[in-house]
Amino acid sequence: MTYRAPLDDILFALRLAAGDGAIKPGGIYADLAEGVAEQTLTEAAKFAEGSLLPLDKIGDSVGAAYANGAVTTPPGWREAYAQWKEGGWNAIAAAQDYGGPDLPALLNAGCTEIWNAANMAFALCPLLGHGAIEAIEAHASEELKEAYLHKIVSGEWTATMNLTEPGAGSDLGLMRMRAERAADGSYRLFGQKIFITYGEHDLAPNILHLALARLPDAPAGTRGISLFLAPKFLPDETGAFTRRNDLRCGGIEHKLGIHGSPTCTMIYGDEGGAVAYLVGEENKGLACMFTMMNNARLAVGLQGVALAERATQAALAYARERKQGRAPGAGETSAIVEHPDVARMLLTMASFTAAARAICFETAAAIDRAKRDGDGAAQERAGLLTPVAKAFSSDIANEATSLAVQVFGGMGYIEETGVAQLLRDARICAIYEGTNGIQAIDLVTRKLRATDGAALKREMEDMRAIAREADSSQAALGDAVEALALASDYLIRAEPAAALAGATPYLRLFALARGATLLMKGARRASAEGDAKAARYAALARFFIDNVAVAAPGLARSVCEGAGSVNEAQAALGE
Repeated sequence: MTYRAPLDDILFALRLAAGDGAIKPGGIYADLAEGVAEQTLTEAAKFAEGSLLPLDKIGDSVGAAYANGAVTTPPGWREAYAQWKEGGWNAIAAAQDYGGPDLPALLNAGCTEIWNAANMAFALCPLLGHGAIEAIEAHASEELKEAYLHKIVSGEWTATMNLTEPGAGSDLGLMRMRAERAADGSYRLFGQKIFITYGEHDLAPNILHLALARLPDAPAGTRGISLFLAPKFLPDETGAFTRRNDLRCGGIEHKLGIHGSPTCTMIYGDEGGAVAYLVGEENKGLACMFTMMNNARLAVGLQGVALAERATQAALAYARERKQGRAPGAGETSAIVEHPDVARMLLTMASFTAAARAICFETAAAIDRAKRDGDGAAQERAGLLTPVAKAFSSDIANEATSLAVQVFGGMGYIEETGVAQLLRDARICAIYEGTNGIQAIDLVTRKLRATDGAALKREMEDMRAIAREADSSQAALGDAVEALALASDYLIRAEPAAALAGATPYLRLFALARGATLLMKGARRASAEGDAKAARYAALARFFIDNVAVAAPGLARSVCEGAGSVNEAQAALGE
């Protein structure tokens, strides 16, 4: 199964999200002008297709291996990581002060999609490093930054995020890992963390663990959580990092998918406590960790786009070759792509992918405007869109990879064709970095009401402006936007139980309206610019509006009228 990075589609989505005049001298994306965006993405595609893609099947079939506390990655991965590091790919959005090129999050979004499409299990390792860089840069002391940031930015060392514990999955208030103050100003960690991606591996000589823990005198619940940096190796008397810290990998999980990515159980403090350094302030670690988590949530959304894109490419190639039955009006056996039901599945996959990509890239562009221009409204927009980008994109990855199996038929259900792996790999995206239900709750309980709903109002104004330009054949676009407005007004006034019952359908509704309007905006832009793919973009927008976004009024009704059937129907679940 092959994959080719869809450079035209990625660049088109990038330019659309960047906005008019942004990729020019003097614009916010001046550093992407003169072919920089095109050249960077082209090189990212070469590395992905030439080095990462051939290892994807090996990673799935061989997987990571654990023995005596050590983890071995699949064959070829160490060499690929060395190439990755030498190519300067590890942190292209990192600040120049620490060795990064400080390129935009929007460009990094395009690269992230490409790398994850080629080999998601490999790309997970640097993905976590990106978030760690942001968290350390934003919250750590200058001493910690100088000691560790250069190494993570260069890719010489890797980083992890240690949140989850046995019995305390997403409820961080229940976590029990403890921290104790040491006389030298550092801390000691004791406890266990589970599901730690790349907690141990052989790709880099040192691993920096960002871990949440609780001090003995900390307040109860999430208000008493602190964030610490605990290196696998500590500096010796010469300053070289050769002294093994008191932390270890106790084993790796045997998972449904992403077999090449080691998911570790980490044990801290067997022999007196793992040496750790405070990041930020005591008892304010959750806010620091959210810097890393929000970065990771957008990255997971891009993973969803990546897997949906790869599944779509595979299914379309197979449907063009596979002959079976006669399509309407055909005089001989037809390729299955000509059958309306198969075409419907393929168009669903392709339009899902385009809509999710557009939402993710808009989110990345908002992050850039907030960072580069100090734009408070852009910061609010990034906060509003992040849960939508993460949840919708990972949901459609599950749906698109499942549809790919369906297009392949029985050949999709066996491992040799490769689409079964995509389905298995995609399933985790809706679960980690905050389940999609948690994303929906965040959207409804926090983001809609933030700053008196100012971000939502601006988003609605933009969607309505696009919908007003639609002709009569695109009435479903306006219907979707107004369904979102109706549901939003209800949720802002709703009681907590009712809002929570409608959170998941509301997030889907939001994504359908926002995705449909962005696809329409893109189709119009492509037509005006005479883009070679204008007809394709217009067809995808039309299909999404007529066949996907038409669910919006039904979702709004579920949000506004369905709470009772959720909250008052426990009898249906049994005793």
